[in-house]
Amino acid sequence: MFTGIVEELGEVELIKLENQNKHFIIKANMTSHLKIDQSVSHNGICLTVIDINKNTYTVTAINETLQKTNLNTLQIGDKVNLERSMKLGSRIDGHIVQGHVDQTAKCVNVSEEKGSHFFTFEFEQKNNITVEKGSICVNGVSLTVVNSASNKFSVAIIPYTFHNTNFHEIKKGSIVNLEFDIFGKYIAKMLTKKI
Repeated sequence: MFTGIVEELGEVELIKLENQNKHFIIKANMTSHLKIDQSVSHNGICLTVIDINKNTYTVTAINETLQKTNLNTLQIGDKVNLERSMKLGSRIDGHIVQGHVDQTAKCVNVSEEKGSHFFTFEFEQKNNITVEKGSICVNGVSLTVVNSASNKFSVAIIPYTFHNTNFHEIKKGSIVNLEFDIFGKYIAKMLTKKI
């Protein structure tokens, strides 16, 4: 479980293909605090640390994860939003995030207004919904929905978040990972079936 509060921007140092899996070697300051088998969120995707080497560590994504997230678009040098799993008893500054990406979305507009950045994302309607002033996790970042439509929503990014996450690299046409609010997903599921 995560909170959607990014700890650090890691950098993709190497990508290795093994059958249908991809190994991502990530350079990050937090590496010295990691251990094998630990869960780390990468752009909102929960991946397991399988190797540590000085200031880099390795995680593996299976084909299903590659097909359902934006990991296949990563290239060497790309920045990745990183967050270690939450500790029981700690503050939840964002919202409860599982690290299980529901689907991807495309950025269809970026605008700047009085110091803040507004991003609009469009996604394929698959029973997932957003609610204005509700929570959404975009590339592992806990955000509040500003405008909501059936297959589109917007978020406002403060300058700190813009500069300290990979939001400063997102532009029109970029593909991002979405995890919809877990409570909203369960409520929506219950309303569509007879209990």
